[in-house]
Amino acid sequence: MDTEARSTRLRKLGLVPTIQRMAVLEFLEENHTHPTAEEVYQAVRIRFPSIAKATVYNVLDALKKAGAIRELTIAREAARYDYNTRSHPHFLCRICGNLYDVDLPCPMRPGDEILGHRVESVQTYLYGVCSQCRKNHDKDKNKSKSKAHRNTANATGRDNAGTP
Repeated sequence: MDTEARSTRLRKLGLVPTIQRMAVLEFLEENHTHPTAEEVYQAVRIRFPSIAKATVYNVLDALKKAGAIRELTIAREAARYDYNTRSHPHFLCRICGNLYDVDLPCPMRPGDEILGHRVESVQTYLYGVCSQCRKNHDKDKNKSKSKAHRNTANATGRDNAGTP
């Protein structure tokens, strides 16, 4: 999205397109790692060294309230932010902390009703181990097995077949 489109989007949401809002929105638009407020602050600070941390937090809050971004409370340590405001699940890796968008159908959508209640927001969080951490774990496991096997063979003076 270019600067003019970003500015128009903010106006349609009832926000004045300040340089700070534009910078934060641009960062979130281009960064799909679901950053924390601190990560947003550190990134925006590179372009705007005089920006205050409180300003970034206030901008994130204003963008969230206007519906321009979503705040994700999947991790205990800190809220994360998502430019993609459509309802979709997220997966948090318990090892590396990476947060991923997941393309799964959601049985409920905002506006749906269930047992007479109206759904306003849906947030589905999945927790586990990401594919990269699983690969790393499998590599480490195989290295450990191989090393343990070599150490056993060296200690006994026998090879894999059990012969001296």
